[in-house]
Amino acid sequence: MSEEDTGGGAAGSGLDRLASVNLNLLVPLLAMLEERSVTRAAERVGLSQSAMSHALGRLRRLLGDGLLVRQGNAVALTPRAVQLIAPLRATLQQAADLVSLPVFDPATDRRVITVAMTTSTAFVLGARLGRLVAERAPHATLRLRTITVPAESTFTEHGVHVVLISEAFASPYPRERLYDDRIVVVASADTPPQASALDLLTTQPHVVVDAERRVFPYPVLDEQGVPYRVGLRVSDFLLVPYLVGRAGGVALLRYRVAAEMRAFAGLRIEEFPFPLPGLGIDLVWNPHLGDRPFMAWLRRLLFDAARP
Repeated sequence: MSEEDTGGGAAGSGLDRLASVNLNLLVPLLAMLEERSVTRAAERVGLSQSAMSHALGRLRRLLGDGLLVRQGNAVALTPRAVQLIAPLRATLQQAADLVSLPVFDPATDRRVITVAMTTSTAFVLGARLGRLVAERAPHATLRLRTITVPAESTFTEHGVHVVLISEAFASPYPRERLYDDRIVVVASADTPPQASALDLLTTQPHVVVDAERRVFPYPVLDEQGVPYRVGLRVSDFLLVPYLVGRAGGVALLRYRVAAEMRAFAGLRIEEFPFPLPGLGIDLVWNPHLGDRPFMAWLRRLLFDAARP
């Protein structure tokens, strides 16, 4: 084991001993901890996979920890690795500020822009985000990370820059409304045109997501004493409007999803007949992200993508 890897052979304080440590390893380290993948980390920082694997070996020797470990078919972080993410990100950001790196320039930036969201939000925004990134940051890569129910780690791990979540879900960090949404009644285009939304709900078989708990806003129908019959259950949320449009029936859906799907499935969209709370989508930024010019640029991009 070399002095370069261990920090041995240097006297004095901890800062003095840093002279014998290759600090260039810290950038690859953060990439590997956030990506949990040697391959993706190598792509992110512009190294070959073999060079990144070599860096991981040196970091394991330097820190005396496995960092990334195999668990079945997945790769997990060791407890020490999880503890390193936040202080390492903060340290590297301070170093970038200290040497006054050039201000974020979308025309030349090559980073991987990671946005986490549900599949339904990705259906609404994904294509628009892809087009805008291609136009405004032609050398960057957009990565859409799909999630279900966000956990605390959702906001800080896997290289996520920003998370888009429903206002119904809690967040440990500040949030900002990206766009407002609402529940609507969706039916096939060949249903009787004179039938009201309430008529559709009571006469057409419902297509619903097959979940353990009652999907919002069905409890509202129950409270209002509205009779209905479930005719089809599916496990994939985005199949609901497609099946309604092609096979008939009725469903309760977010308006923005229904509006996007209408072009594919010939849907009829009616307003829900009872008052409901809002279902807005919020922005939650990774609290360790310190690149303010990049955050401001990405925020503008997200709001442009979210315009109806």
